[in-house]
Amino acid sequence: MAKASKAAIVKRAGVDPYVATLLEKITLGKQKVSFVKGEKIFSQGDRSDSIYFIQTGRIEITVVSAAGKEAVLAMLGPHDFFGEGSLVGHSLRMSTAKTLEPSTVFRVASRSMVQALHEQSELSEKFMALLLARNIDLEEDLCDQLFNHSEKRLARVLLKLARLREHSVMTDASIPVLSHETLAEMVGTTRSRITHFMNKFRAMGLIDYNGELTVKTELLTDLVLHD
Repeated sequence: MAKASKAAIVKRAGVDPYVATLLEKITLGKQKVSFVKGEKIFSQGDRSDSIYFIQTGRIEITVVSAAGKEAVLAMLGPHDFFGEGSLVGHSLRMSTAKTLEPSTVFRVASRSMVQALHEQSELSEKFMALLLARNIDLEEDLCDQLFNHSEKRLARVLLKLARLREHSVMTDASIPVLSHETLAEMVGTTRSRITHFMNKFRAMGLIDYNGELTVKTELLTDLVLHD
């Protein structure tokens, strides 16, 4: 994987909070919806007719293959967006979105969003920047899978999760504890390997458990950047 700066890994933000302000200008086809923990917002194969912006909470995006194998595509936090396939003609959802904690989202009908992008130049520019940032993340994830071993991939996943609650990550960032099965799906390895590396990270002082999982972001970033 191409070497990135420590600042880029630690400080990269999700969606600009200013987008939420621009969304307020959409008066038709938009609604604010709250979900409880573990509730599905939409399922793979559902009709695709809207895009979502997260106000609070965390969302897990998964996909299931024809053989029944499930993979975690992303975990998203405040100011992130999902369901953008509806804007480019996808009639059905290609993935499933489920809450990992109580969450509130803006649901914007596809037609309303497309109209707003045409009418609001600021919103259009911001959304384009978000799409480019999402593309960069996907490219990094692909490089991670191709060139990095599972230990570094796990470290990078933990750093990404640490950014979900606050876009300016502190030295220590707390995140809810995820099952090792879920982490294995995100990293692309086995549960036993995840357990081994999590125990190793804890022994090295890179993470800690105390009800939540505390990630020592600077120390873990050094591991990701270390050749």
